[in-house]
Amino acid sequence: MFDYYPPKEEEKEPVDYSGLIIGLTLAPVFLLVTYLRDADTALSVFVVLGMTLFAVKLRWYLRKRVWFWAIIVLILALHAPLVLFFHWPHGNVPMRFYVMPIGIVDFFIIIVAVDTADRIFSKDFSLTTINWR
Repeated sequence: MFDYYPPKEEEKEPVDYSGLIIGLTLAPVFLLVTYLRDADTALSVFVVLGMTLFAVKLRWYLRKRVWFWAIIVLILALHAPLVLFFHWPHGNVPMRFYVMPIGIVDFFIIIVAVDTADRIFSKDFSLTTINWR
């Protein structure tokens, strides 16, 4: 009466555990910074390093380029004074409400910096490829 066709076996992509790996990698860093300073600074370090590692994961195809790692090291070097010397205000507002938006903006800044460097250091770069308008 009813023809039933079993669904075809589709190839499943392997599960991407990169978020879990980033979190597990940063957990000891969070605990160390909490022990050495305080939890607010540790959360800032966690967000900054997490966003940087996520940006590296998204641009992993550039890993064989020296300029890519130079940009990442430069970005982390610029973040170090901000995290260590900028004190977050202590108050009634939970810190995650203003650290996470800053982390998201930081992620987009890192991606734009890497993409700009990719365009500059690519072999077919010329001044005519830039849209000057």
